[in-house]
Amino acid sequence: MKVHGMKTWSHEHVFLSATQLTNARRTWLVIALTATMMVLEIASGFIFGSMALLADGWHMASHAAALGISAVGYSFARRHASDKRFSFGTGKISELAGYSSALLLALIALLMAYESVRRLFSPVVIKFDEAIAVAVLGLLVNLASAFILRERHAEHDHEHHTDHNLRAAYLHVLADALTSILAIVALTTGRFLGWVWMDPLMGIVGAVVIARWSYGLTRDTGSILLDIDINTPLTENIRQRLESDGDSRIIDLHLWRLGPGHFAVIISLTTNNPHSPSYYKEQLSEIRELRHITVEVNTGLDSRTELHI
Repeated sequence: MKVHGMKTWSHEHVFLSATQLTNARRTWLVIALTATMMVLEIASGFIFGSMALLADGWHMASHAAALGISAVGYSFARRHASDKRFSFGTGKISELAGYSSALLLALIALLMAYESVRRLFSPVVIKFDEAIAVAVLGLLVNLASAFILRERHAEHDHEHHTDHNLRAAYLHVLADALTSILAIVALTTGRFLGWVWMDPLMGIVGAVVIARWSYGLTRDTGSILLDIDINTPLTENIRQRLESDGDSRIIDLHLWRLGPGHFAVIISLTTNNPHSPSYYKEQLSEIRELRHITVEVNTGLDSRTELHI
């Protein structure tokens, strides 16, 4: 027997980050800064004969493209937020863009490693003073970009509300800052100590660090795209609230993320004293992250009598 609640439950399926528009504007600003510095570094690399600057310039070009993916992701998610073809909204566009950027980060790491090994065996003549000045300017631009993109969440809410699209853009900027620092170290030691081999060595170190960032971002965004329940505290909170009466017991629970700070849950529970699904929903109403709740109530372990909404 199925009994349907008398109340009609309807709601929109817009599960975007509360700061989505602001994050998009911040990303476009950083794209402008990155593209400007990219042109300057590539031109300086050719003029001053610095492979370190040239490599960093092309590296920034690839990051400008990756930041473009983030910006387009924001635009697409916002434009199609009310498109009913997306069953649970467009909140996961953030994760998809972040995952794509993570793959591009991995490719950048591979190219950096290849170029560094090649330069290890084929050193080039560098105009160190001019190249160092441009590298320092590049570092300042990257630090300013990182400041613009940094997330401003409280520590206890960070995991629930992380915008992985913004995080991907932030990691690309950090990778740029890292390569600028390594370029400065390599150029400075080459200028004053004659250690030309430091240039390719620092490139290899940077490639390893960037590859590690890529792995972490791929793991986190991939888990969300595959609906892996990694939010154990939230799951336990749901269980404690619904099973606190000593009679109800959850027999099936599926929790997944719809977007930054937005989760959906499907719950099947059994009880000897059943209430309507709205009763159990009310018990979860204080959990702000839950925006889409479906409850199935079963009377007794073996009974087929169910209440559905």
